[in-house]
Amino acid sequence: MKISTLNILKELKSNSPDSNLFRTAVIESTTKALGYTNKDYWGPICNATNRVRNGTYDLSTMLENVVVDIPKMNQQVSNQTSAAMVSSVTNNEKTFAKADPTFVPWGSYNDILRILKSEMFYPTYVSGLSGNGKTFMVEQACAKLNRQFIRVQINPETDEDDLIGGFRLINGETVFQKGPVIKAMEDGCVLLLDEIDRATNKIMCLQGILEGKSVLVKKTGETVTPAKGFNVIATANTKGKGSEDGRFTAASIIDDAFLERFVISIDQKFPSISVERKIVANHMSKYGSEDKDFCEKLVNWADIIRKTFYDDGIDEVISTRRLCHIVQTFSIFNDKMKSIDLCTARFDDDTKDAFMDLYTKIDNTVEGESATTTEEVNG
Repeated sequence: MKISTLNILKELKSNSPDSNLFRTAVIESTTKALGYTNKDYWGPICNATNRVRNGTYDLSTMLENVVVDIPKMNQQVSNQTSAAMVSSVTNNEKTFAKADPTFVPWGSYNDILRILKSEMFYPTYVSGLSGNGKTFMVEQACAKLNRQFIRVQINPETDEDDLIGGFRLINGETVFQKGPVIKAMEDGCVLLLDEIDRATNKIMCLQGILEGKSVLVKKTGETVTPAKGFNVIATANTKGKGSEDGRFTAASIIDDAFLERFVISIDQKFPSISVERKIVANHMSKYGSEDKDFCEKLVNWADIIRKTFYDDGIDEVISTRRLCHIVQTFSIFNDKMKSIDLCTARFDDDTKDAFMDLYTKIDNTVEGESATTTEEVNG
């Protein structure tokens, strides 16, 4: 066995002495932390023989004869597990959301503001269609109150190591690096779990934390008590029951016991016409492309499309975020139809053509404008 392979196996066993199953990402990060390259693990360790499922390897055979050196302790330690002896570090950098001049308070913003002002532990679940400002609303509430804010983007691979923390090799020493959840607890931050319905059951490690109580970090033996002001807000496109219409194929079904920890759930809709008009106008000012008439037409266009969507007349919808994208594109090309075309090109051709045709019926000033196709742009 090559010395590099042996060292990687030793490090894996040292970090996770009770485990034989390892994900590719863990093996790769351990390899790179030791200064080795992909060829030192891809083949010798990650191979067809060891693979038990996609992205997971059983290293029990290879680890069987691997001996990990246990460092001697200079001081007497009684009634403590070896886990409690592990030193831990945390990122001391403080993060704050910045106030955005384009933001328009609406919807549940004032409710979020009151929750955060109370500094009470009050887990809140915010759901709604993509692009209607859920995350932005929480961020701007934190900016308004100058609250420390930590955003964690959730995906299917997010696990305890990403959230609570894990072992890292720092300056030649293996230490426990505290994750964003522990940092938020200790600093009394607002913790935003963004797109939580993309997670798997790996996030069940947050069960106790969602009760607002002290938590034992099992890998170090340390007990962390949340500081005043700590709170958890989760955003999602669904209510945790999956996506029946198939719009959000990556959305998972969240365990009921997990959802039950959230005190309230907020279902956020798209803003009213008057609010959205202000949002679009603010973005036009931001990009130096003020056009009151275009702003009015865009908002009315999106409103008609949404009403049709809610009546099951179409399968797609124009979000507030997409309107802002159209405004940004318009500031570059100064062409209304081209901007709409480019920003609706992600839809299928029939839907995109229907959307553009609808706009021409609303705005008779665009008849002479080009409707540059995606093919022409790519060409």
